[in-house]
Amino acid sequence: MHPLDGFTLRMSDFHWVGRGLSRPECIVAERDGTLWVSDNRAALTRIDPDGRQTQVGSMRGAPNGFALDADGSFLVANIEDCRLYRQHRDGRHEIALDTWEGKSLGSANFAYRDDAGRMWATISTRTVPRSTAVHQPIPDGYVLCRIDGTWRLAASGFCFTNEVRIFDGHLYVAETALGRVVRLKMDGDIPGKKTEPYGPNPLFRGAKIDGITFDSAGNLWVTEITRHALVVISPDGQAHTVFDDPEGKTLLLPTSITFAGSDLRTALVGSLKLDRLAAFTAPFPGQPLAHWRG
Repeated sequence: MHPLDGFTLRMSDFHWVGRGLSRPECIVAERDGTLWVSDNRAALTRIDPDGRQTQVGSMRGAPNGFALDADGSFLVANIEDCRLYRQHRDGRHEIALDTWEGKSLGSANFAYRDDAGRMWATISTRTVPRSTAVHQPIPDGYVLCRIDGTWRLAASGFCFTNEVRIFDGHLYVAETALGRVVRLKMDGDIPGKKTEPYGPNPLFRGAKIDGITFDSAGNLWVTEITRHALVVISPDGQAHTVFDDPEGKTLLLPTSITFAGSDLRTALVGSLKLDRLAAFTAPFPGQPLAHWRG
């Protein structure tokens, strides 16, 4: 039997976290219950366990995906001004990377630190405006990897690279413009060249996927923005829609899923348009991220 055992969500299964947020695209959850959320009025908003909120930073633009680094600072991809920033908890920030191979970095989308200490960053496209590359397949997206302080090209040729994850010896990549997830087998620190679709290709006709993350049962949770949907790709490669909200009454342009709470079963959903985070109880705990294990 499929591990999800028919799990689905209804509108009444969601509750809300945070208030008055602005473009809360990505969330990082710490073990002590603190949440960090992308916020384009600053850089991040910190939500304390007691619900208090504090805007942190002055980056502005469009802080998008971000990751907690080993030193406690955050690597933030700012998709609007095409840079990666290091954001400190006291509000300071500096540019971490803004060019690659002598050109502008492009639309920096996401950052992710894996259990081996490698930092990954995705560049969705170098096409201007970037929305063009969302709606038509332009294979100019790429993935960078920082190993021992040095950035290297990990993979390229993607059609609007979005979130990435390392799992089971593979690099998983969300390709927004093609509505699919692909994976590349790791060869040491860097993935090989061969890509293979993971799950349906595309997820469904017209799909635009954004966020991907694994749970402890090996299910890959996917956010899809045209139907404001949550889809799970099970380990056997089958796709299961667990929530579908075409009118956007509960979810609106969902962008990411983060597992939080002491048992990692509180799933928080990021969004481009909502001013708060949608939350639900997942059937399985999430895969703990590197900072959670540490």
